[in-house]
Amino acid sequence: MTSRSTYSTVVLAERPKGQIIPGQTFKIVEKPMLTSEDIPDGHLLVETLYLSLDPAMRGWLSDTRSYVPPVGLNEVMRGYGIARVINSPGSYFKFGDYVACSPGWTEMAILPESAVVPINKFPKGRLTDALGVLGLTGLTAYFGITEIGKVKAGDFVVVSGAAGATGSVVCQIAKIKGARVLGIAGSEEKVKWLKELGCDAALNYKAVDFAKSFMEETKDLIDIFYDNVGGDLLEMALTQAKPHARFVMCGAISQYNTTNSVGPRNLFMVIAMRIRMQGFIVTDFTKQFDVAREELGQWLTEGKLQRRETMITGGLKMAEHALCDLFRGVNTGKLLVEVKHDNSSHATRI
Repeated sequence: MTSRSTYSTVVLAERPKGQIIPGQTFKIVEKPMLTSEDIPDGHLLVETLYLSLDPAMRGWLSDTRSYVPPVGLNEVMRGYGIARVINSPGSYFKFGDYVACSPGWTEMAILPESAVVPINKFPKGRLTDALGVLGLTGLTAYFGITEIGKVKAGDFVVVSGAAGATGSVVCQIAKIKGARVLGIAGSEEKVKWLKELGCDAALNYKAVDFAKSFMEETKDLIDIFYDNVGGDLLEMALTQAKPHARFVMCGAISQYNTTNSVGPRNLFMVIAMRIRMQGFIVTDFTKQFDVAREELGQWLTEGKLQRRETMITGGLKMAEHALCDLFRGVNTGKLLVEVKHDNSSHATRI
């Protein structure tokens, strides 16, 4: 990278109204190459290797009140990633160290030392696990199902978006805890994978007879609904909830890219069935991250937890296309963008 005079960033060009439009919502901006002279005390210069693509990113583009401020117009798009240290004057970090951080959509970044986590502090696994099963994705699944859902042996757990990065980990943790699990996904291939992960049943919501199949599979009623999708699926789950069911509100991906929100129209079921419906943000549990990672890492080592990654290749310019792909359900498991190739990943590249 040092032979180049510039590096690329992707900035927010306009706030989308509904769908993200490649080449319009974002734009690529070239900036002068960063050098050691640009690095303040207590900071690192890193090069981005992988970016995490997450449904929450769509919310960051809208100028509405949320748990974090929106990305500003003409600002580098926010995003988590894995980077490699290329300059660290006066730091205990050294050239070549891998770190988990929030570089944003950029090939290079200067970050405070306090804002990065050395990869060697994560349980042993793949490099990209720091963005997936051992990263915020896995932690979201872990705390959602254990702390918010309070899953226990014998529970009947239904997971929407079950073949995604978070949902697939939720399904497996629920099984580890002794629950019966129904996973909902968007293709027959994903349904097959969910059964391979150990789900007791899995349904394709695009199937013609899905509504009938859902009612049959949930005839004993739902103890925990882990929602990543919202909309019609949430409405159906409310209809089939047990008294005192726990609804873990993690996401609503079906509603993020639309100007016409759908359902649920039966929120009265929350009252009638005394349902506890609770949202959460994974950073609510920051103080418990290390303990959770150790348990997730142990499950990986024991073979109780499987993961799958979908890697979009082609460099930083592919990030906006990958974000669109996320909402089309192209990925199975964790969706990543390869900004710069590294041999440490075992992801399926597309």
